Amino acid sequence: MSIIIEVAKELLGMFLADARLTTATLALVAVVAGLVIALRVEPLLGGCVLLLGCLAILVEAAVREARSRSAS
Repeated sequence: MSIIIEVAKELLGMFLADARLTTATLALVAVVAGLVIALRVEPLLGGCVLLLGCLAILVEAAVREARSRSAS
């Protein structure tokens, strides 16, 4: 049972370690869901927007982390 608790703590720590990354990803998912549901955008287009948005968020987070490591 303790291994499950340790794994859960590690997963939670991964998601909470970079709040900006988590918030941006959740906001992107909400926007894409709104596009697909409310504006009746094709799901394939919504998936493309989600993919490109996630890649942009990932690149931004990596650049931000690289800059913070090189500054210190």
